[in-house]
Amino acid sequence: MNDRLLKTLKGITNGHARASQADLLAYSYDGTPGFQAMPDAVVSPGSAEEVSEIVRFCRSEGIPIVPRGSGTNLSAGTTPTAGGVVLLFNRMNQILEIDEENLTVTVQPGVITKDLIDAVEMRGLFYPPDPSSMKISTIGGNISENSGGLRGLKYGVTKDYVLGLEAVMPDGSVIKTGGKLAKDVAGYDLTKLLTGAEGTLGVITEATLKLIPMPSSKKTMLAQFAAMDQAAEAVSAIIENRIIPATLEFMDRATIRAVEDFAKVGLPLEAEAILLIEQDGAEAAVNDEMKLMKEICEKQGAFSVELAKTAEEANNLMTARRSALSALARLKPTTILEDATVPRSKVAEMVEAITKIAAKHQVTICTFGHAGDGNLHPTCITDARNTEEMHRVEAAFEEIFKEAIRLGGTITGEHGVGEMKAPYLEWKLGASGINVMKLIKQSLDPDNIMNPNKIFGKSEKKRVVVGR
Repeated sequence: MNDRLLKTLKGITNGHARASQADLLAYSYDGTPGFQAMPDAVVSPGSAEEVSEIVRFCRSEGIPIVPRGSGTNLSAGTTPTAGGVVLLFNRMNQILEIDEENLTVTVQPGVITKDLIDAVEMRGLFYPPDPSSMKISTIGGNISENSGGLRGLKYGVTKDYVLGLEAVMPDGSVIKTGGKLAKDVAGYDLTKLLTGAEGTLGVITEATLKLIPMPSSKKTMLAQFAAMDQAAEAVSAIIENRIIPATLEFMDRATIRAVEDFAKVGLPLEAEAILLIEQDGAEAAVNDEMKLMKEICEKQGAFSVELAKTAEEANNLMTARRSALSALARLKPTTILEDATVPRSKVAEMVEAITKIAAKHQVTICTFGHAGDGNLHPTCITDARNTEEMHRVEAAFEEIFKEAIRLGGTITGEHGVGEMKAPYLEWKLGASGINVMKLIKQSLDPDNIMNPNKIFGKSEKKRVVVGR
Protein backbone atom coordinates (compact mmCIF):
# COMPACT_ATOMS: atom_id res chain seq x y z
CA MET A 1 0.00 0.00 0.00
CA ASN A 2 2.01 2.95 -1.25
CA ASP A 3 1.36 6.58 -0.35
CA ARG A 4 -0.58 7.26 -3.55
CA LEU A 5 -3.05 4.45 -2.99
CA LEU A 6 -3.55 5.25 0.70
CA LYS A 7 -4.00 8.95 -0.08
CA THR A 8 -6.73 8.11 -2.60
CA LEU A 9 -8.57 5.91 -0.09
CA LYS A 10 -8.33 8.63 2.54
CA GLY A 11 -9.69 11.12 0.05
CA ILE A 12 -12.71 8.94 -0.73
CA THR A 13 -13.54 8.39 2.96
CA ASN A 14 -12.61 11.80 4.39
CA GLY A 15 -9.58 10.39 6.15
CA HIS A 16 -11.01 7.06 7.33
CA ALA A 17 -8.27 4.85 5.91
CA ARG A 18 -5.40 3.45 7.96
CA ALA A 19 -2.30 1.40 7.30
CA SER A 20 -0.32 1.38 10.56
CA GLN A 21 1.13 -1.95 11.62
CA ALA A 22 -1.15 -1.98 14.68
CA ASP A 23 -4.28 -1.49 12.54
CA LEU A 24 -3.21 -4.10 10.00
CA LEU A 25 -2.43 -6.64 12.70
CA ALA A 26 -5.79 -6.08 14.42
CA TYR A 27 -7.66 -7.01 11.24
CA SER A 28 -5.38 -9.82 10.09
CA TYR A 29 -7.55 -12.52 11.72
CA ASP A 30 -11.11 -13.22 12.81
CA GLY A 31 -12.69 -15.67 15.25
CA THR A 32 -11.15 -18.71 13.53
CA PRO A 33 -8.03 -20.18 15.16
CA GLY A 34 -5.08 -20.92 12.91
CA PHE A 35 -5.78 -18.48 10.07
CA GLN A 36 -4.08 -15.11 9.74
CA ALA A 37 -2.95 -12.81 6.93
CA MET A 38 -2.03 -9.14 6.90
CA PRO A 39 -4.16 -6.66 4.92
CA ASP A 40 -2.62 -3.62 3.23
CA ALA A 41 -5.13 -1.07 4.53
CA VAL A 42 -8.20 -0.79 6.74
CA VAL A 43 -10.92 1.51 5.40
CA SER A 44 -14.20 2.69 6.98
CA PRO A 45 -16.64 4.03 4.38
CA GLY A 46 -19.54 6.20 5.49
CA SER A 47 -22.02 5.59 2.66
CA ALA A 48 -22.88 3.39 -0.30
CA GLU A 49 -21.41 6.07 -2.54
CA GLU A 50 -18.07 5.85 -0.76
CA VAL A 51 -18.16 2.04 -0.97
CA SER A 52 -18.82 2.33 -4.70
CA GLU A 53 -15.84 4.66 -5.18
CA ILE A 54 -13.60 2.37 -3.16
CA VAL A 55 -14.63 -0.68 -5.19
CA ARG A 56 -14.10 1.10 -8.52
CA PHE A 57 -10.67 2.31 -7.41
CA CYS A 58 -9.60 -1.07 -6.04
CA ARG A 59 -10.75 -2.83 -9.19
CA SER A 60 -8.75 -0.44 -11.36
CA GLU A 61 -5.66 -1.10 -9.23
CA GLY A 62 -6.21 -4.85 -8.78
CA ILE A 63 -6.56 -4.53 -5.00
CA PRO A 64 -8.57 -7.23 -3.19
CA ILE A 65 -11.47 -6.18 -0.93
CA VAL A 66 -12.55 -8.00 2.22
CA PRO A 67 -15.87 -6.78 3.73
CA ARG A 68 -15.84 -7.36 7.49
CA GLY A 69 -18.39 -7.08 10.29
CA SER A 70 -17.16 -7.69 13.83
CA GLY A 71 -14.88 -10.56 12.87
CA THR A 72 -16.78 -13.16 14.90
CA ASN A 73 -17.13 -15.67 12.06
CA LEU A 74 -15.69 -19.14 12.57
CA SER A 75 -14.69 -20.15 9.04
CA ALA A 76 -11.84 -17.71 8.30
CA GLY A 77 -14.32 -15.82 6.15
CA THR A 78 -12.79 -12.39 6.79
CA THR A 79 -9.08 -13.16 6.88
CA PRO A 80 -7.42 -11.07 4.11
CA THR A 81 -5.59 -14.02 2.58
CA ALA A 82 -4.60 -12.04 -0.52
CA GLY A 83 -3.88 -8.80 1.33
CA GLY A 84 -5.76 -5.77 0.07
CA VAL A 85 -8.33 -3.55 1.77
CA VAL A 86 -10.44 -4.61 4.74
CA LEU A 87 -13.74 -2.72 4.68
CA LEU A 88 -15.22 -1.86 8.09
CA PHE A 89 -18.77 -0.60 8.60
CA ASN A 90 -18.52 1.07 12.01
CA ARG A 91 -19.52 4.38 10.34
CA MET A 92 -22.56 2.74 8.70
CA ASN A 93 -24.31 1.57 11.86
CA GLN A 94 -27.75 3.18 11.86
CA ILE A 95 -31.22 1.70 12.12
CA LEU A 96 -32.78 3.77 9.35
CA GLU A 97 -36.46 2.87 9.79
CA ILE A 98 -38.77 0.61 11.76
CA ASP A 99 -41.90 0.32 9.64
CA GLU A 100 -44.69 -0.99 11.88
CA GLU A 101 -47.25 -0.90 9.08
CA ASN A 102 -45.27 -3.21 6.81
CA LEU A 103 -43.49 -5.07 9.65
CA THR A 104 -40.00 -4.30 8.33
CA VAL A 105 -36.84 -2.69 9.58
CA THR A 106 -34.23 -1.06 7.33
CA VAL A 107 -30.65 -0.96 8.59
CA GLN A 108 -27.09 -0.23 7.59
CA PRO A 109 -24.66 -3.18 7.68
CA GLY A 110 -22.78 -2.08 10.80
CA VAL A 111 -25.77 -2.32 13.14
CA ILE A 112 -25.11 -4.71 16.05
CA THR A 113 -27.57 -7.62 15.98
CA LYS A 114 -28.61 -7.35 19.63
CA ASP A 115 -29.18 -3.59 19.27
CA LEU A 116 -31.59 -4.29 16.41
CA ILE A 117 -33.41 -7.00 18.38
CA ASP A 118 -33.79 -4.69 21.38
CA ALA A 119 -34.97 -1.76 19.27
CA VAL A 120 -37.78 -3.66 17.58
CA GLU A 121 -38.83 -5.42 20.79
CA MET A 122 -39.49 -1.99 22.30
CA ARG A 123 -42.19 -1.69 19.61
CA GLY A 124 -43.65 -5.13 20.40
CA LEU A 125 -42.00 -6.64 17.32
CA PHE A 126 -39.66 -9.57 16.92
CA TYR A 127 -36.52 -10.24 14.84
CA PRO A 128 -35.82 -13.95 15.53
CA PRO A 129 -32.27 -14.63 14.17
CA ASP A 130 -30.06 -14.73 17.28
CA PRO A 131 -26.50 -15.98 16.71
CA SER A 132 -24.59 -16.58 19.93
CA SER A 133 -22.36 -13.63 19.00
CA MET A 134 -25.35 -11.28 18.67
CA LYS A 135 -24.02 -8.83 21.27
CA ILE A 136 -21.10 -8.00 18.97
CA SER A 137 -21.89 -9.40 15.51
CA THR A 138 -23.31 -7.09 12.85
CA ILE A 139 -26.30 -7.45 10.57
CA GLY A 140 -24.06 -7.14 7.52
CA GLY A 141 -21.92 -10.00 8.76
CA ASN A 142 -25.01 -12.06 9.64
CA ILE A 143 -26.36 -11.61 6.11
CA SER A 144 -23.03 -12.38 4.46
CA GLU A 145 -22.70 -15.62 6.45
CA ASN A 146 -26.44 -16.40 6.57
CA SER A 147 -26.13 -16.77 10.32
CA GLY A 148 -28.34 -19.06 12.36
CA GLY A 149 -28.90 -19.05 16.09
CA LEU A 150 -30.72 -20.70 18.96
CA ARG A 151 -34.17 -19.89 17.55
CA GLY A 152 -33.44 -21.34 14.11
CA LEU A 153 -35.46 -24.52 14.65
CA LYS A 154 -38.80 -22.70 14.83
CA TYR A 155 -38.07 -19.40 13.12
CA GLY A 156 -35.43 -20.12 10.51
CA VAL A 157 -32.15 -18.33 9.84
CA THR A 158 -31.08 -14.91 8.57
CA LYS A 159 -32.01 -15.53 4.92
CA ASP A 160 -35.62 -16.07 5.96
CA TYR A 161 -35.82 -12.43 7.12
CA VAL A 162 -33.93 -10.59 4.38
CA LEU A 163 -36.50 -8.94 2.13
CA GLY A 164 -34.26 -6.57 0.21
CA LEU A 165 -30.69 -5.36 -0.12
CA GLU A 166 -28.68 -2.47 -1.40
CA ALA A 167 -25.29 -3.72 -2.55
CA VAL A 168 -22.23 -2.51 -4.40
CA MET A 169 -21.21 -4.98 -7.06
CA PRO A 170 -17.60 -5.80 -8.03
CA ASP A 171 -17.68 -3.24 -10.86
CA GLY A 172 -18.72 -0.49 -8.45
CA SER A 173 -22.35 -0.32 -9.57
CA VAL A 174 -25.02 -0.06 -6.89
CA ILE A 175 -28.06 -2.34 -7.10
CA LYS A 176 -31.22 -2.66 -5.03
CA THR A 177 -33.00 -5.98 -4.67
CA GLY A 178 -36.38 -6.86 -3.23
CA GLY A 179 -38.10 -4.45 -0.86
CA LYS A 180 -40.97 -4.23 1.64
CA LEU A 181 -42.84 -6.96 -0.16
CA ALA A 182 -44.49 -10.15 0.97
CA LYS A 183 -44.20 -11.44 -2.60
CA ASP A 184 -41.71 -10.62 -5.36
CA VAL A 185 -40.80 -12.98 -8.19
CA ALA A 186 -39.46 -10.40 -10.63
CA GLY A 187 -36.42 -12.10 -12.17
CA TYR A 188 -33.67 -13.99 -10.41
CA ASP A 189 -33.72 -13.77 -6.62
CA LEU A 190 -30.63 -11.60 -6.21
CA THR A 191 -31.44 -11.02 -2.54
CA LYS A 192 -30.97 -14.70 -1.79
CA LEU A 193 -27.90 -14.88 -4.04
CA LEU A 194 -26.09 -12.20 -2.05
CA THR A 195 -27.25 -13.57 1.30
CA GLY A 196 -24.70 -16.13 2.43
CA ALA A 197 -22.25 -15.24 -0.36
CA GLU A 198 -19.63 -14.36 2.27
CA GLY A 199 -18.73 -11.07 0.60
CA THR A 200 -17.50 -12.81 -2.56
CA LEU A 201 -20.10 -11.30 -4.90
CA GLY A 202 -20.53 -7.75 -3.62
CA VAL A 203 -20.66 -5.44 -0.61
CA ILE A 204 -23.94 -5.10 1.31
CA THR A 205 -24.62 -1.46 2.22
CA GLU A 206 -28.25 -1.61 3.39
CA ALA A 207 -30.81 -4.27 4.28
CA THR A 208 -34.58 -4.41 4.65
CA LEU A 209 -35.54 -7.14 7.10
CA LYS A 210 -38.82 -8.84 7.96
CA LEU A 211 -40.27 -8.52 11.46
CA ILE A 212 -43.03 -10.53 13.11
CA PRO A 213 -45.24 -9.85 16.15
CA MET A 214 -43.66 -10.55 19.53
CA PRO A 215 -44.88 -13.87 21.00
CA SER A 216 -47.24 -13.26 23.91
CA SER A 217 -45.85 -15.99 26.17
CA LYS A 218 -42.57 -17.84 26.68
CA LYS A 219 -41.37 -20.64 28.97
CA THR A 220 -37.99 -22.30 29.45
CA MET A 221 -37.17 -25.79 30.69
CA LEU A 222 -34.03 -27.72 31.61
CA ALA A 223 -33.93 -31.52 31.14
CA GLN A 224 -31.09 -33.59 32.59
CA PHE A 225 -29.96 -36.97 31.30
CA ALA A 226 -27.59 -39.67 32.51
CA ALA A 227 -26.52 -40.51 28.94
CA MET A 228 -25.94 -38.48 25.79
CA ASP A 229 -27.90 -40.86 23.59
CA GLN A 230 -30.97 -40.37 25.80
CA ALA A 231 -30.86 -36.61 25.21
CA ALA A 232 -30.39 -37.09 21.47
CA GLU A 233 -33.29 -39.55 21.32
CA ALA A 234 -35.46 -37.07 23.24
CA VAL A 235 -34.77 -34.46 20.56
CA SER A 236 -35.95 -36.84 17.84
CA ALA A 237 -39.01 -37.80 19.88
CA ILE A 238 -40.05 -34.18 20.43
CA ILE A 239 -39.92 -33.44 16.70
CA GLU A 240 -41.64 -36.75 15.89
CA ASN A 241 -44.52 -35.64 18.11
CA ARG A 242 -45.03 -32.61 15.84
CA ILE A 243 -43.73 -30.10 18.39
CA ILE A 244 -41.42 -27.37 17.12
CA PRO A 245 -39.87 -25.55 20.10
CA ALA A 246 -38.48 -22.05 19.75
CA THR A 247 -35.20 -23.40 21.13
CA LEU A 248 -33.97 -26.97 21.59
CA GLU A 249 -30.31 -26.91 22.64
CA PHE A 250 -27.96 -29.69 23.67
CA MET A 251 -24.82 -29.74 25.84
CA ASP A 252 -22.65 -32.68 26.78
CA ARG A 253 -21.01 -33.21 30.19
CA ALA A 254 -17.69 -31.53 29.40
CA THR A 255 -19.46 -28.46 28.02
CA ILE A 256 -21.81 -28.30 31.03
CA ARG A 257 -18.89 -28.27 33.45
CA ALA A 258 -16.96 -25.64 31.50
CA VAL A 259 -20.02 -23.39 31.16
CA GLU A 260 -20.97 -23.68 34.83
CA ASP A 261 -17.43 -22.84 35.90
CA PHE A 262 -17.57 -19.80 33.61
CA ALA A 263 -21.14 -18.52 34.02
CA LYS A 264 -22.08 -19.94 37.45
CA VAL A 265 -25.82 -20.20 36.78
CA GLY A 266 -26.43 -23.49 38.57
CA LEU A 267 -26.14 -26.03 35.74
CA PRO A 268 -26.25 -29.65 36.98
CA LEU A 269 -22.70 -31.03 37.14
CA GLU A 270 -23.92 -34.60 37.64
CA ALA A 271 -25.71 -34.74 34.25
CA GLU A 272 -24.09 -36.46 31.29
CA ALA A 273 -26.14 -34.26 28.94
CA ILE A 274 -28.79 -31.56 29.16
CA LEU A 275 -31.43 -30.13 26.88
CA LEU A 276 -32.39 -26.47 27.12
CA ILE A 277 -35.91 -26.13 25.78
CA GLU A 278 -37.82 -22.93 25.17
CA GLN A 279 -41.27 -22.47 23.67
CA ASP A 280 -43.17 -19.31 22.86
CA GLY A 281 -46.58 -18.38 21.48
CA ALA A 282 -50.09 -18.30 22.92
CA GLU A 283 -49.98 -19.10 26.65
CA ALA A 284 -52.33 -22.09 26.55
CA ALA A 285 -50.45 -23.70 23.66
CA VAL A 286 -47.09 -23.06 25.34
CA ASN A 287 -48.30 -24.69 28.57
CA ASP A 288 -49.64 -27.74 26.73
CA GLU A 289 -46.49 -28.25 24.67
CA MET A 290 -44.12 -27.76 27.60
CA LYS A 291 -46.08 -30.39 29.54
CA LEU A 292 -45.87 -32.83 26.63
CA MET A 293 -42.14 -32.19 26.10
CA LYS A 294 -41.54 -32.82 29.81
CA GLU A 295 -43.29 -36.17 29.49
CA ILE A 296 -41.29 -37.05 26.38
CA CYS A 297 -37.98 -36.24 28.08
CA GLU A 298 -38.90 -38.33 31.10
CA LYS A 299 -39.92 -41.22 28.88
CA GLN A 300 -36.52 -41.02 27.16
CA GLY A 301 -34.73 -41.29 30.51
CA ALA A 302 -34.41 -37.75 31.87
CA PHE A 303 -33.87 -37.92 35.63
CA SER A 304 -34.87 -34.27 36.12
CA VAL A 305 -37.03 -31.89 34.09
CA GLU A 306 -37.63 -28.46 35.60
CA LEU A 307 -39.33 -25.30 34.34
CA ALA A 308 -37.54 -22.00 34.96
CA LYS A 309 -39.46 -20.30 37.76
CA THR A 310 -38.63 -16.70 36.80
CA ALA A 311 -37.70 -14.71 33.71
CA GLU A 312 -34.25 -14.16 35.23
CA GLU A 313 -33.70 -17.90 35.66
CA ALA A 314 -34.80 -18.52 32.06
CA ASN A 315 -32.48 -15.80 30.79
CA ASN A 316 -29.58 -17.26 32.78
CA LEU A 317 -30.08 -20.64 31.15
CA MET A 318 -30.04 -19.18 27.64
CA THR A 319 -27.07 -16.96 28.50
CA ALA A 320 -25.21 -20.04 29.72
CA ARG A 321 -25.78 -21.77 26.40
CA ARG A 322 -24.61 -18.72 24.45
CA SER A 323 -21.41 -18.64 26.48
CA ALA A 324 -20.36 -22.21 25.60
CA LEU A 325 -17.57 -21.16 23.22
CA SER A 326 -16.17 -18.59 25.66
CA ALA A 327 -16.29 -21.14 28.46
CA LEU A 328 -14.50 -23.86 26.50
CA ALA A 329 -11.90 -21.37 25.25
CA ARG A 330 -10.62 -21.05 28.83
CA LEU A 331 -9.57 -24.71 28.99
CA LYS A 332 -6.75 -24.77 26.44
CA PRO A 333 -4.95 -22.24 24.19
CA THR A 334 -6.81 -23.24 21.01
CA THR A 335 -10.54 -23.85 20.62
CA ILE A 336 -11.88 -25.07 17.27
CA LEU A 337 -15.66 -24.92 17.00
CA GLU A 338 -17.29 -26.65 14.04
CA ASP A 339 -20.89 -27.00 12.88
CA ALA A 340 -21.46 -30.32 11.19
CA THR A 341 -25.19 -30.58 10.51
CA VAL A 342 -27.41 -33.60 9.92
CA PRO A 343 -31.14 -34.28 9.50
CA ARG A 344 -32.95 -34.09 12.84
CA SER A 345 -33.61 -37.82 12.82
CA LYS A 346 -29.84 -38.48 12.69
CA VAL A 347 -28.80 -36.39 15.71
CA ALA A 348 -28.36 -39.38 18.03
CA GLU A 349 -26.29 -41.25 15.45
CA MET A 350 -24.12 -38.17 14.78
CA VAL A 351 -23.48 -37.53 18.47
CA GLU A 352 -22.37 -41.14 18.89
CA ALA A 353 -20.11 -40.87 15.84
CA ILE A 354 -18.42 -37.71 17.17
CA THR A 355 -17.66 -39.47 20.46
CA LYS A 356 -16.11 -42.47 18.68
CA ILE A 357 -14.08 -40.31 16.27
CA ALA A 358 -12.66 -38.22 19.14
CA ALA A 359 -11.60 -41.38 20.96
CA LYS A 360 -10.07 -42.88 17.82
CA HIS A 361 -7.86 -39.81 17.22
CA GLN A 362 -7.19 -39.20 20.92
CA VAL A 363 -8.45 -35.63 20.90
CA THR A 364 -10.81 -33.82 23.27
CA ILE A 365 -14.07 -32.85 21.57
CA CYS A 366 -16.96 -31.32 23.50
CA THR A 367 -20.33 -31.29 21.76
CA PHE A 368 -23.17 -28.81 22.06
CA GLY A 369 -25.43 -27.03 19.64
CA HIS A 370 -28.83 -26.59 18.07
CA ALA A 371 -29.88 -30.19 18.36
CA GLY A 372 -33.45 -29.44 17.29
CA ASP A 373 -32.38 -28.55 13.75
CA GLY A 374 -29.51 -31.04 13.60
CA ASN A 375 -26.85 -28.33 13.80
CA LEU A 376 -24.24 -29.72 16.20
CA HIS A 377 -21.08 -27.94 17.32
CA PRO A 378 -18.30 -30.46 17.96
CA THR A 379 -15.64 -28.30 19.60
CA CYS A 380 -12.04 -29.40 19.98
CA ILE A 381 -9.96 -27.93 22.79
CA THR A 382 -6.31 -28.26 21.88
CA ASP A 383 -3.03 -26.36 21.50
CA ALA A 384 -2.02 -25.20 18.02
CA ARG A 385 1.63 -25.24 19.09
CA ASN A 386 1.45 -29.04 19.26
CA THR A 387 1.87 -29.88 15.57
CA GLU A 388 1.36 -33.60 15.98
CA GLU A 389 -1.89 -33.12 17.90
CA MET A 390 -3.15 -30.60 15.36
CA HIS A 391 -2.74 -33.18 12.60
CA ARG A 392 -4.90 -35.55 14.66
CA VAL A 393 -7.46 -32.78 15.16
CA GLU A 394 -7.64 -32.22 11.40
CA ALA A 395 -8.05 -35.94 10.78
CA ALA A 396 -10.84 -36.10 13.35
CA PHE A 397 -12.77 -33.21 11.82
CA GLU A 398 -12.37 -34.66 8.32
CA GLU A 399 -14.01 -37.84 9.58
CA ILE A 400 -16.76 -35.84 11.28
CA PHE A 401 -17.53 -33.97 8.06
CA LYS A 402 -17.57 -37.21 6.06
CA GLU A 403 -19.89 -38.83 8.57
CA ALA A 404 -22.25 -35.83 8.49
CA ILE A 405 -22.43 -36.04 4.69
CA ARG A 406 -22.95 -39.82 4.85
CA LEU A 407 -25.93 -39.22 7.13
CA GLY A 408 -27.44 -36.79 4.63
CA GLY A 409 -26.01 -33.67 6.26
CA THR A 410 -23.53 -30.94 5.41
CA ILE A 411 -20.13 -29.57 6.39
CA THR A 412 -21.60 -26.31 7.70
CA GLY A 413 -25.06 -25.36 8.90
CA GLU A 414 -24.44 -21.72 9.81
CA HIS A 415 -20.74 -20.82 10.03
CA GLY A 416 -20.10 -20.62 6.31
CA VAL A 417 -17.30 -22.04 4.16
CA GLY A 418 -14.74 -19.22 4.18
CA GLU A 419 -11.17 -20.36 3.72
CA MET A 420 -11.28 -23.03 6.37
CA LYS A 421 -13.85 -25.36 4.82
CA ALA A 422 -13.06 -24.68 1.16
CA PRO A 423 -11.05 -27.93 0.83
CA TYR A 424 -14.12 -29.93 1.91
CA LEU A 425 -16.83 -28.20 -0.11
CA GLU A 426 -16.64 -30.55 -3.09
CA TRP A 427 -17.45 -33.47 -0.77
CA LYS A 428 -20.86 -31.91 -0.29
CA LEU A 429 -21.58 -30.33 -3.70
CA GLY A 430 -19.62 -32.45 -6.14
CA ALA A 431 -17.49 -31.11 -8.99
CA SER A 432 -20.53 -30.03 -11.03
CA GLY A 433 -21.99 -28.06 -8.14
CA ILE A 434 -18.68 -26.31 -7.53
CA ASN A 435 -18.44 -25.45 -11.22
CA VAL A 436 -21.87 -23.78 -11.23
CA MET A 437 -20.87 -21.65 -8.26
CA LYS A 438 -17.56 -20.71 -9.89
CA LEU A 439 -19.38 -19.61 -13.04
CA ILE A 440 -21.54 -17.25 -10.96
CA LYS A 441 -18.45 -15.85 -9.22
CA GLN A 442 -16.53 -15.38 -12.48
CA SER A 443 -19.49 -13.70 -14.16
CA LEU A 444 -20.00 -11.10 -11.41
CA ASP A 445 -16.37 -10.72 -10.31
CA PRO A 446 -14.12 -11.54 -13.26
CA ASP A 447 -11.13 -9.83 -11.62
CA ASN A 448 -11.63 -11.83 -8.40
CA ILE A 449 -11.23 -8.81 -6.11
CA MET A 450 -14.15 -9.59 -3.77
CA ASN A 451 -12.92 -11.59 -0.77
CA PRO A 452 -10.67 -13.87 -2.84
CA ASN A 453 -9.72 -17.41 -1.77
CA LYS A 454 -12.97 -17.92 0.12
CA ILE A 455 -15.49 -20.71 -0.53
CA PHE A 456 -13.47 -22.21 -3.40
CA GLY A 457 -10.01 -21.41 -2.05
CA LYS A 458 -6.81 -21.19 -4.01
CA SER A 459 -5.43 -24.57 -3.01
CA GLU A 460 -6.03 -27.64 -0.89
CA LYS A 461 -4.49 -25.85 2.10
CA LYS A 462 -6.13 -26.69 5.39
CA ARG A 463 -5.75 -25.21 8.83
CA VAL A 464 -2.38 -23.66 9.61
CA VAL A 465 -0.83 -25.67 12.42
CA VAL A 466 1.00 -22.72 13.91
CA GLY A 467 -1.32 -20.97 16.35
CA ARG A 468 -1.64 -17.28 16.99
